[in-house]
Amino acid sequence: MSALAKAKKSDELEIVNPFDLKAIGSVPMVGWDDVDKYLEVAHGLFRNRNNWLPSYKRIDILKKAAKIMEERFEELAFQIANEGGKPLIDARVEVTRAIDGVGLCIKELSHMAGKEIPMDLTEAGAGRMAFTSREPIGIVVAVSAFNHPLNLIVHQVAPAVAVGCPVLVKPADDTPLSCKAFVDILYEAGLPEEWCRFVACDIPTAEKLVTDPRVAFFSFIGSAKVGWMLRSKLAPGTRCALEHGGAAPVIVDGSADIDTMIPSLLKGGFYHSGQVCVSVQRVFAPKKQAEDIAQMLADGASKLVVGNATDEKTECGPLIRPREVDRVSEWIEEAKSEGAKILTGGKKLGDTTYAPTVLLNPPDDARVSNMEIFGPAVCVYSYEDMDKAIEQSNALPFAFQASVFTKNLDTAMKCVQELDATAVMVNDHTAFRVDWMPFAGRRQSGYNTGGIGYTMHDMTQDKMAVIKL
Repeated sequence: MSALAKAKKSDELEIVNPFDLKAIGSVPMVGWDDVDKYLEVAHGLFRNRNNWLPSYKRIDILKKAAKIMEERFEELAFQIANEGGKPLIDARVEVTRAIDGVGLCIKELSHMAGKEIPMDLTEAGAGRMAFTSREPIGIVVAVSAFNHPLNLIVHQVAPAVAVGCPVLVKPADDTPLSCKAFVDILYEAGLPEEWCRFVACDIPTAEKLVTDPRVAFFSFIGSAKVGWMLRSKLAPGTRCALEHGGAAPVIVDGSADIDTMIPSLLKGGFYHSGQVCVSVQRVFAPKKQAEDIAQMLADGASKLVVGNATDEKTECGPLIRPREVDRVSEWIEEAKSEGAKILTGGKKLGDTTYAPTVLLNPPDDARVSNMEIFGPAVCVYSYEDMDKAIEQSNALPFAFQASVFTKNLDTAMKCVQELDATAVMVNDHTAFRVDWMPFAGRRQSGYNTGGIGYTMHDMTQDKMAVIKL
């Protein structure tokens, strides 16, 4: 449990604003006895198919939930800013996405269809017809991250509700209020409580929940260290999806439109103070342009307003915990001592904030170059050979999204083909996403594919009927 979100009582988790560290609310904690009962009830619900909620009822619940979210739009946005430190301007975008995500679950249900399987391709199958349908996989357990405290919950919980899976959701310790708000909205919209449980609990209880043999599908968004550890302990038969992070690379070609690129990279690098799994971190630019590009980024970064995310003027909020500020500071000081040039930032602004920072040519073995910084820092590297820049981009043990800025189609396609990423953005930053696209990490960055439709597919399974005529 984090130092900021700590147990006020043995049964209560206190939440603070990450900028001023003032208490803003609390949520009830549960122990294993309660969680075990939740699992047993959910297991019974799923095993008795007469208990399953038909699609039209699930659709009605989700429609009502989306309507309630629209009515509470500003309340939800303020809560995201207040507990998670995401500036209001971006928190409002998150609420819009979350509402759209619930609607997307409804639309995707119409695509959850089976297909006919031809049987008379051999004599052995002749005289039969066969078709498949999709049915819910079973109990879903979702463990979520702090950085999108409402939308990530929607991505993990709403698909489970949509396809008819009982779901237990454990939010991040630092940002449980948005999660509880969404679960309560589902109840208000008509979902029986036994179909979705809010589970704020300690780490041993969470691990016991995740690895319980009654769990059919485990959805995890968070650190690679924790995610891969939990996957290694899953009960036999439990499926999973893991979403971790990376150190997203950007290739800048000599033909790139610099005037449009700089604002894009600033947004992709400093959105939510860099606390995004696909945030722009490593920018590779031609040697003749690298210093100028880095300086333009530095000029833009130096103008960003840092402060309490609940202030309308704030563009970069706090890091989620003071220890993260200390870590970012340590990494940047290390890079500076090893030869990186700090063009702007490079300092703490307080216990909870760090100045937006641009570094030029940090060494390859510095942590800012080979680990996910998850903070407000962008590194610019000069290159003379694009093949070498692509090789360096691909050199890390994780890969997620990448991008290239160019006016040359051949260069764009070269990067699309050769960058090791699940998505390569052309003339856009690495953090671009819409919620119906596949979203996934490769290698250590994740396992399986996110995106609402893909998640709904993973939370269902094929069943085939073979009929002898």
